[in-house]
Amino acid sequence: MQRLLYQNLIKWKNNPKRKPLLLQGARQVGKTYLVKDFAKREYENFFYLNFEEEPIFKNLFSNSLNTEYLLENVSLYFGKKIDCKNSLIFFDEAQAVPEAITSLKYFYEQLPECNIIAAGSLLGVSVGRHKSFPVGKVSFLRLYPMSFIEYLLAVGEELVAEKLMNKSGAESLSELIHEKLLGHLKKYLFLGGMPEVLQTYLDTKDIALAREIQKEILESYQRDFSKNSSKRDAIRISEVWRSIPYQLAKENKKFKYKEIRQTARASMYEESIEWLRNAGLINVAYNIKAPKLPLSGYADTTKFKVYMLDNGLLGAMLNVSSDVIVKPDKLFQEYNGAFVENYVASELVMKGYELHYWKSKSDAKVDFITQYKNKIYPIEVKSGSSRNIKSLRSYADKYNPELLIRTSPRNYIRDNEFINIPLYGIEGFEKILG
Repeated sequence: MQRLLYQNLIKWKNNPKRKPLLLQGARQVGKTYLVKDFAKREYENFFYLNFEEEPIFKNLFSNSLNTEYLLENVSLYFGKKIDCKNSLIFFDEAQAVPEAITSLKYFYEQLPECNIIAAGSLLGVSVGRHKSFPVGKVSFLRLYPMSFIEYLLAVGEELVAEKLMNKSGAESLSELIHEKLLGHLKKYLFLGGMPEVLQTYLDTKDIALAREIQKEILESYQRDFSKNSSKRDAIRISEVWRSIPYQLAKENKKFKYKEIRQTARASMYEESIEWLRNAGLINVAYNIKAPKLPLSGYADTTKFKVYMLDNGLLGAMLNVSSDVIVKPDKLFQEYNGAFVENYVASELVMKGYELHYWKSKSDAKVDFITQYKNKIYPIEVKSGSSRNIKSLRSYADKYNPELLIRTSPRNYIRDNEFINIPLYGIEGFEKILG
Protein backbone atom coordinates (compact mmCIF):
# COMPACT_ATOMS: atom_id res chain seq x y z
CA MET A 1 0.00 0.00 0.00
CA GLN A 2 1.26 3.45 -0.88
CA ARG A 3 2.18 5.55 2.15
CA LEU A 4 2.85 9.27 1.82
CA LEU A 5 5.57 9.06 4.50
CA TYR A 6 7.68 7.15 1.97
CA GLN A 7 8.80 10.48 0.49
CA ASN A 8 10.07 11.55 3.91
CA LEU A 9 12.19 8.39 4.03
CA ILE A 10 13.68 9.29 0.65
CA LYS A 11 14.57 12.76 1.97
CA TRP A 12 16.15 11.16 5.03
CA LYS A 13 18.23 8.80 2.88
CA ASN A 14 19.47 11.63 0.66
CA ASN A 15 20.32 13.98 3.52
CA PRO A 16 24.13 14.42 3.60
CA LYS A 17 23.90 15.04 7.36
CA ARG A 18 21.67 12.05 7.95
CA LYS A 19 21.25 10.75 11.50
CA PRO A 20 19.89 7.35 12.55
CA LEU A 21 16.10 7.45 12.30
CA LEU A 22 13.53 6.62 14.97
CA LEU A 23 10.23 5.70 13.33
CA GLN A 24 7.43 5.96 15.87
CA GLY A 25 3.78 4.98 15.65
CA ALA A 26 1.17 2.78 17.29
CA ARG A 27 1.08 -0.96 16.82
CA GLN A 28 -0.32 -2.13 13.46
CA VAL A 29 -0.06 1.20 11.60
CA GLY A 30 2.37 -0.35 9.09
CA LYS A 31 5.86 0.65 10.26
CA THR A 32 7.52 -2.69 9.48
CA TYR A 33 5.85 -3.01 6.07
CA LEU A 34 6.86 0.55 5.13
CA VAL A 35 10.54 0.09 6.08
CA LYS A 36 10.79 -3.28 4.34
CA ASP A 37 9.24 -1.80 1.19
CA PHE A 38 11.64 1.15 1.42
CA ALA A 39 14.64 -1.18 1.80
CA LYS A 40 13.58 -3.34 -1.13
CA ARG A 41 13.30 -0.36 -3.46
CA GLU A 42 16.15 1.85 -2.32
CA TYR A 43 19.01 -0.39 -1.07
CA GLU A 44 21.12 -3.25 -2.33
CA ASN A 45 21.13 -5.07 1.04
CA PHE A 46 18.78 -5.19 4.02
CA PHE A 47 19.57 -6.40 7.53
CA TYR A 48 16.46 -6.92 9.65
CA LEU A 49 16.70 -7.39 13.43
CA ASN A 50 13.40 -7.92 15.24
CA PHE A 51 14.04 -7.91 18.97
CA GLU A 52 10.67 -9.46 19.89
CA GLU A 53 10.62 -12.24 17.29
CA GLU A 54 14.33 -13.10 17.76
CA PRO A 55 15.31 -12.47 21.42
CA ILE A 56 18.82 -13.72 20.59
CA PHE A 57 19.53 -10.32 19.04
CA LYS A 58 19.34 -8.81 22.52
CA ASN A 59 22.62 -10.54 23.37
CA LEU A 60 24.34 -8.59 20.63
CA PHE A 61 24.18 -5.40 22.74
CA SER A 62 24.93 -6.92 26.14
CA ASN A 63 28.74 -6.90 25.86
CA SER A 64 29.64 -3.80 23.89
CA LEU A 65 28.13 -0.90 21.94
CA ASN A 66 31.24 -0.45 19.83
CA THR A 67 29.98 0.02 16.27
CA GLU A 68 32.65 -2.15 14.63
CA TYR A 69 31.86 -4.96 17.07
CA LEU A 70 28.13 -4.65 16.38
CA LEU A 71 28.49 -4.59 12.59
CA GLU A 72 30.92 -7.50 12.61
CA ASN A 73 28.52 -9.67 14.60
CA VAL A 74 25.50 -8.70 12.49
CA SER A 75 27.52 -9.57 9.38
CA LEU A 76 28.52 -12.93 10.86
CA TYR A 77 24.93 -13.73 11.80
CA PHE A 78 23.54 -12.98 8.33
CA GLY A 79 26.59 -14.35 6.50
CA LYS A 80 27.03 -11.17 4.51
CA LYS A 81 29.39 -8.23 4.93
CA ILE A 82 27.65 -4.92 5.61
CA ASP A 83 28.41 -2.16 3.12
CA CYS A 84 27.06 0.80 5.08
CA LYS A 85 26.46 3.10 2.12
CA ASN A 86 24.37 0.56 0.20
CA SER A 87 22.69 -1.24 3.08
CA LEU A 88 19.82 -0.51 5.43
CA ILE A 89 19.94 -1.85 8.99
CA PHE A 90 16.55 -2.05 10.69
CA PHE A 91 16.08 -2.47 14.45
CA ASP A 92 12.41 -3.46 14.83
CA GLU A 93 10.58 -3.43 18.18
CA ALA A 94 13.58 -1.54 19.47
CA GLN A 95 11.87 -0.62 22.74
CA ALA A 96 12.59 -4.21 23.86
CA VAL A 97 16.34 -3.49 23.93
CA PRO A 98 17.16 -0.05 25.35
CA GLU A 99 20.85 -0.59 24.57
CA ALA A 100 20.00 -0.79 20.87
CA ILE A 101 18.51 2.70 21.07
CA THR A 102 21.61 3.92 22.94
CA SER A 103 23.83 2.46 20.21
CA LEU A 104 22.33 4.89 17.69
CA LYS A 105 24.40 7.63 19.31
CA TYR A 106 27.63 5.79 18.52
CA PHE A 107 26.57 4.97 14.97
CA TYR A 108 25.96 8.67 14.40
CA GLU A 109 29.30 9.67 15.92
CA GLN A 110 31.51 6.86 14.59
CA LEU A 111 29.79 5.59 11.41
CA PRO A 112 27.50 8.36 10.10
CA GLU A 113 27.51 6.75 6.64
CA CYS A 114 25.44 3.84 8.03
CA ASN A 115 21.74 3.80 7.17
CA ILE A 116 19.95 2.76 10.37
CA ILE A 117 16.26 2.88 11.23
CA ALA A 118 14.83 1.87 14.60
CA ALA A 119 11.10 1.38 15.03
CA GLY A 120 8.74 0.08 17.65
CA SER A 121 5.11 0.21 18.65
CA LEU A 122 5.96 1.55 22.10
CA LEU A 123 9.01 3.67 21.34
CA GLY A 124 7.11 6.75 22.49
CA VAL A 125 6.62 5.18 25.91
CA SER A 126 10.17 3.86 26.27
CA VAL A 127 11.84 7.04 24.99
CA GLY A 128 10.32 9.03 27.81
CA ARG A 129 11.85 6.82 30.49
CA HIS A 130 15.08 5.82 28.77
CA LYS A 131 18.01 7.28 30.73
CA SER A 132 20.60 6.85 27.96
CA PHE A 133 18.52 8.19 25.11
CA PRO A 134 20.74 9.63 22.34
CA VAL A 135 19.48 13.22 22.52
CA GLY A 136 20.38 15.19 19.41
CA LYS A 137 21.87 12.12 17.72
CA VAL A 138 18.73 10.81 15.99
CA SER A 139 15.99 12.03 13.66
CA PHE A 140 12.29 11.33 14.19
CA LEU A 141 9.37 10.41 11.97
CA ARG A 142 5.93 9.25 13.03
CA LEU A 143 3.65 6.96 11.05
CA TYR A 144 -0.10 7.22 11.59
CA PRO A 145 -2.96 5.06 10.35
CA MET A 146 -3.67 5.55 6.66
CA SER A 147 -5.23 8.92 5.86
CA PHE A 148 -8.27 9.33 3.62
CA ILE A 149 -5.96 10.23 0.72
CA GLU A 150 -3.97 7.02 1.29
CA TYR A 151 -7.27 5.11 1.43
CA LEU A 152 -8.25 6.53 -1.98
CA LEU A 153 -4.87 5.46 -3.39
CA ALA A 154 -5.33 1.97 -1.95
CA VAL A 155 -8.78 1.50 -3.54
CA GLY A 156 -7.55 2.62 -6.96
CA GLU A 157 -8.84 6.19 -6.96
CA GLU A 158 -5.51 7.79 -7.89
CA LEU A 159 -7.03 10.54 -10.07
CA VAL A 160 -9.50 11.64 -7.41
CA ALA A 161 -6.77 11.55 -4.74
CA GLU A 162 -4.50 13.67 -6.92
CA LYS A 163 -7.36 16.13 -7.49
CA LEU A 164 -7.84 16.58 -3.75
CA MET A 165 -4.11 16.87 -3.02
CA ASN A 166 -3.64 19.56 -5.67
CA LYS A 167 -6.93 21.44 -5.27
CA SER A 168 -6.58 25.14 -4.55
CA GLY A 169 -9.47 27.55 -4.20
CA ALA A 170 -12.99 26.73 -3.07
CA GLU A 171 -14.71 26.04 -6.38
CA SER A 172 -17.30 23.29 -5.97
CA LEU A 173 -16.67 19.85 -7.41
CA SER A 174 -19.30 18.34 -9.71
CA GLU A 175 -22.08 16.68 -7.72
CA LEU A 176 -21.16 13.36 -9.33
CA ILE A 177 -17.62 13.46 -7.89
CA HIS A 178 -18.82 15.00 -4.62
CA GLU A 179 -21.25 12.14 -3.97
CA LYS A 180 -18.64 9.59 -5.01
CA LEU A 181 -16.19 10.99 -2.47
CA LEU A 182 -18.82 11.06 0.30
CA GLY A 183 -19.47 7.37 -0.41
CA HIS A 184 -15.77 6.58 -0.08
CA LEU A 185 -15.54 8.67 3.08
CA LYS A 186 -18.35 6.74 4.78
CA LYS A 187 -16.61 3.45 4.01
CA TYR A 188 -13.31 4.89 5.26
CA LEU A 189 -14.93 6.06 8.51
CA PHE A 190 -16.13 2.50 9.12
CA LEU A 191 -12.99 0.65 8.02
CA GLY A 192 -10.51 3.19 9.34
CA GLY A 193 -6.88 3.42 8.31
CA MET A 194 -5.23 0.37 9.87
CA PRO A 195 -3.48 -1.26 6.87
CA GLU A 196 -4.32 -4.87 7.74
CA VAL A 197 -8.00 -4.04 8.12
CA LEU A 198 -8.13 -2.25 4.79
CA GLN A 199 -6.09 -4.91 2.97
CA THR A 200 -8.35 -7.63 4.37
CA TYR A 201 -11.43 -5.83 3.06
CA LEU A 202 -9.86 -5.18 -0.36
CA ASP A 203 -8.90 -8.85 -0.66
CA THR A 204 -12.17 -10.36 0.56
CA LYS A 205 -14.87 -7.63 0.41
CA ASP A 206 -15.97 -9.12 3.75
CA ILE A 207 -16.88 -6.26 6.09
CA ALA A 208 -17.43 -8.67 9.00
CA LEU A 209 -13.92 -10.07 8.61
CA ALA A 210 -12.53 -6.53 8.60
CA ARG A 211 -14.32 -5.91 11.90
CA GLU A 212 -12.73 -9.06 13.35
CA ILE A 213 -9.28 -7.70 12.48
CA GLN A 214 -10.18 -4.43 14.22
CA LYS A 215 -11.11 -6.36 17.36
CA GLU A 216 -7.85 -8.31 17.23
CA ILE A 217 -5.91 -5.03 17.06
CA LEU A 218 -7.83 -3.71 20.07
CA GLU A 219 -6.97 -6.89 21.98
CA SER A 220 -3.28 -6.43 21.14
CA TYR A 221 -3.43 -2.94 22.63
CA GLN A 222 -4.95 -4.33 25.81
CA ARG A 223 -2.08 -6.82 26.04
CA ASP A 224 0.40 -3.96 25.65
CA PHE A 225 -1.15 -2.20 28.64
CA SER A 226 -0.39 -5.19 30.86
CA LYS A 227 2.96 -6.07 29.30
CA ASN A 228 4.51 -2.61 29.50
CA SER A 229 3.26 -1.15 32.78
CA SER A 230 2.61 -2.16 36.38
CA LYS A 231 -0.62 -3.96 37.27
CA ARG A 232 -2.13 -0.85 38.82
CA ASP A 233 -1.13 1.36 35.90
CA ALA A 234 -2.40 -1.19 33.38
CA ILE A 235 -5.83 -1.16 35.01
CA ARG A 236 -5.99 2.63 34.92
CA ILE A 237 -4.76 2.85 31.33
CA SER A 238 -7.42 0.33 30.35
CA GLU A 239 -10.12 2.28 32.19
CA VAL A 240 -9.22 5.50 30.38
CA TRP A 241 -9.02 3.69 27.04
CA ARG A 242 -12.45 2.09 27.39
CA SER A 243 -14.06 5.38 28.40
CA ILE A 244 -12.91 7.35 25.34
CA PRO A 245 -15.54 6.19 22.79
CA TYR A 246 -18.38 6.91 25.19
CA GLN A 247 -17.00 10.31 26.10
CA LEU A 248 -16.78 11.16 22.39
CA ALA A 249 -20.36 9.96 21.89
CA LYS A 250 -21.68 12.65 24.22
CA GLU A 251 -22.75 16.03 22.87
CA ASN A 252 -20.18 17.77 25.05
CA LYS A 253 -17.02 15.87 24.15
CA LYS A 254 -14.86 17.38 26.88
CA PHE A 255 -13.04 14.59 28.71
CA LYS A 256 -14.38 14.07 32.23
CA TYR A 257 -12.64 11.92 34.79
CA LYS A 258 -15.92 11.08 36.50
CA GLU A 259 -16.98 9.27 33.32
CA ILE A 260 -14.22 6.75 34.07
CA ARG A 261 -15.49 6.17 37.58
CA GLN A 262 -17.45 8.39 39.95
CA THR A 263 -14.56 8.80 42.42
CA ALA A 264 -11.91 9.45 39.76
CA ARG A 265 -9.56 12.43 40.06
CA ALA A 266 -7.03 13.95 37.68
CA SER A 267 -4.13 12.80 39.85
CA MET A 268 -5.23 9.19 39.39
CA TYR A 269 -5.39 9.20 35.58
CA GLU A 270 -3.10 11.92 34.21
CA GLU A 271 -0.21 9.49 33.76
CA SER A 272 -2.52 6.99 32.05
CA ILE A 273 -3.57 9.58 29.47
CA GLU A 274 0.08 10.50 28.91
CA TRP A 275 0.97 6.80 28.45
CA LEU A 276 -1.73 6.41 25.78
CA ARG A 277 -0.57 9.55 24.02
CA ASN A 278 3.08 8.50 24.05
CA ALA A 279 2.02 5.12 22.66
CA GLY A 280 0.35 6.94 19.75
CA LEU A 281 -3.12 5.63 20.63
CA ILE A 282 -4.85 8.94 21.31
CA ASN A 283 -4.82 12.57 20.18
CA VAL A 284 -5.52 15.29 22.76
CA ALA A 285 -7.07 18.71 22.03
CA TYR A 286 -6.67 21.42 24.67
CA ASN A 287 -9.04 24.29 25.32
CA ILE A 288 -7.48 27.70 24.69
CA LYS A 289 -8.20 30.72 26.85
CA ALA A 290 -7.70 33.06 23.88
CA PRO A 291 -6.76 32.54 20.20
CA LYS A 292 -3.31 34.12 20.36
CA LEU A 293 0.11 32.97 19.17
CA PRO A 294 1.55 30.61 20.13
CA LEU A 295 -1.64 28.66 20.74
CA SER A 296 0.11 26.28 23.13
CA GLY A 297 0.94 29.22 25.36
CA TYR A 298 -2.77 29.91 25.88
CA ALA A 299 -3.86 26.30 26.39
CA ASP A 300 -5.72 25.29 29.55
CA THR A 301 -4.35 21.80 30.17
CA THR A 302 -7.09 21.04 32.70
CA LYS A 303 -9.74 21.15 29.95
CA PHE A 304 -9.32 18.85 26.99
CA LYS A 305 -10.88 16.37 24.58
CA VAL A 306 -9.43 12.95 23.79
CA TYR A 307 -9.73 11.39 20.34
CA MET A 308 -8.79 7.90 19.19
CA LEU A 309 -6.03 7.30 16.67
CA ASP A 310 -8.34 5.53 14.20
CA ASN A 311 -12.00 5.86 13.26
CA GLY A 312 -12.39 2.18 12.46
CA LEU A 313 -11.24 1.20 15.95
CA LEU A 314 -13.60 3.80 17.41
CA GLY A 315 -16.48 2.16 15.53
CA ALA A 316 -15.40 -1.30 16.67
CA MET A 317 -15.36 -0.21 20.32
CA LEU A 318 -18.83 1.33 19.92
CA ASN A 319 -19.96 -1.77 17.99
CA VAL A 320 -21.37 0.29 15.13
CA SER A 321 -23.01 -1.98 12.52
CA SER A 322 -21.95 -1.85 8.87
CA ASP A 323 -25.39 -0.84 7.57
CA VAL A 324 -24.58 2.77 8.48
CA ILE A 325 -22.38 2.88 5.37
CA VAL A 326 -25.34 2.72 2.98
CA LYS A 327 -27.64 5.10 4.88
CA PRO A 328 -27.38 8.69 3.57
CA ASP A 329 -26.00 10.62 6.57
CA LYS A 330 -26.28 8.05 9.36
CA LEU A 331 -22.58 7.51 10.01
CA PHE A 332 -21.78 11.23 9.88
CA GLN A 333 -24.36 11.98 12.56
CA GLU A 334 -23.98 8.81 14.65
CA TYR A 335 -23.16 9.43 18.32
CA ASN A 336 -23.49 13.22 18.07
CA GLY A 337 -21.01 13.46 15.21
CA ALA A 338 -18.28 11.57 17.10
CA PHE A 339 -16.94 9.96 13.93
CA VAL A 340 -16.53 13.09 11.86
CA GLU A 341 -14.93 15.05 14.70
CA ASN A 342 -12.54 12.19 15.45
CA TYR A 343 -11.75 11.94 11.72
CA VAL A 344 -10.97 15.66 11.41
CA ALA A 345 -8.75 15.48 14.51
CA SER A 346 -6.80 12.59 12.96
CA GLU A 347 -6.37 14.34 9.62
CA LEU A 348 -5.07 17.51 11.31
CA VAL A 349 -2.63 15.53 13.46
CA MET A 350 -1.31 13.70 10.40
CA LYS A 351 -0.59 17.10 8.86
CA GLY A 352 1.47 18.05 11.91
CA TYR A 353 -1.02 20.28 13.70
CA GLU A 354 -1.42 20.49 17.45
CA LEU A 355 -5.08 20.25 18.48
CA HIS A 356 -6.85 23.09 20.26
CA TYR A 357 -10.48 24.16 20.62
CA TRP A 358 -12.36 27.21 21.89
CA LYS A 359 -15.45 27.56 24.07
CA SER A 360 -17.13 30.73 25.23
CA LYS A 361 -18.80 31.31 28.57
CA SER A 362 -22.16 31.27 26.78
CA ASP A 363 -21.61 27.75 25.37
CA ALA A 364 -20.58 28.77 21.85
CA LYS A 365 -17.76 26.44 20.78
CA VAL A 366 -15.41 25.97 17.84
CA ASP A 367 -14.17 22.41 17.46
CA PHE A 368 -10.63 23.20 16.29
CA ILE A 369 -8.41 26.28 16.35
CA THR A 370 -5.41 25.99 14.02
CA GLN A 371 -2.31 28.05 13.38
CA TYR A 372 -1.13 28.34 9.78
CA LYS A 373 1.51 30.80 8.55
CA ASN A 374 1.31 32.87 11.73
CA LYS A 375 -2.44 33.27 11.39
CA ILE A 376 -5.18 31.62 13.41
CA TYR A 377 -8.15 29.92 11.78
CA PRO A 378 -11.27 28.50 13.46
CA ILE A 379 -12.61 25.20 12.08
CA GLU A 380 -16.11 24.06 12.98
CA VAL A 381 -17.07 20.45 12.24
CA LYS A 382 -20.62 19.69 11.14
CA SER A 383 -21.97 16.17 10.74
CA GLY A 384 -25.01 17.28 8.74
CA SER A 385 -25.91 19.78 6.03
CA SER A 386 -27.11 22.52 8.39
CA ARG A 387 -26.11 26.04 7.36
CA ASN A 388 -26.02 27.17 10.98
CA ILE A 389 -22.68 28.76 11.90
CA LYS A 390 -23.81 30.41 15.12
CA SER A 391 -20.69 29.40 17.06
CA LEU A 392 -18.38 30.59 14.29
CA ARG A 393 -20.20 33.92 14.21
CA SER A 394 -19.87 34.22 17.97
CA TYR A 395 -16.13 33.59 17.65
CA ALA A 396 -15.88 36.08 14.77
CA ASP A 397 -17.67 38.81 16.71
CA LYS A 398 -15.13 38.47 19.49
CA TYR A 399 -11.86 37.89 17.59
CA ASN A 400 -12.45 39.04 14.00
CA PRO A 401 -10.55 36.25 12.18
CA GLU A 402 -9.56 36.59 8.53
CA LEU A 403 -11.57 33.50 7.54
CA LEU A 404 -14.22 31.25 9.06
CA ILE A 405 -13.91 27.56 8.14
CA ARG A 406 -16.58 24.91 8.37
CA THR A 407 -16.06 21.31 7.32
CA SER A 408 -19.19 19.27 6.62
CA PRO A 409 -20.72 16.82 4.13
CA ARG A 410 -21.55 19.79 1.87
CA ASN A 411 -19.51 20.71 -1.24
CA TYR A 412 -16.83 23.42 -1.40
CA ILE A 413 -18.40 26.85 -0.82
CA ARG A 414 -16.85 30.32 -0.56
CA ASP A 415 -18.97 33.25 0.65
CA ASN A 416 -16.84 36.28 1.51
CA GLU A 417 -14.92 35.33 4.69
CA PHE A 418 -16.76 32.02 5.08
CA ILE A 419 -15.46 28.78 3.54
CA ASN A 420 -17.07 25.34 3.65
CA ILE A 421 -14.63 22.50 3.02
CA PRO A 422 -16.16 19.05 2.51
CA LEU A 423 -15.06 16.53 5.09
CA TYR A 424 -13.17 14.54 2.49
CA GLY A 425 -11.10 17.64 1.62
CA ILE A 426 -10.01 18.79 5.08
CA GLU A 427 -6.53 17.30 4.58
CA GLY A 428 -5.82 20.01 2.00
CA PHE A 429 -7.33 22.98 3.79
CA GLU A 430 -4.08 25.01 3.64
CA LYS A 431 -4.22 25.14 -0.17
CA ILE A 432 -7.84 26.28 0.00
CA LEU A 433 -6.77 29.12 2.26
CA GLY A 434 -3.94 29.99 -0.09
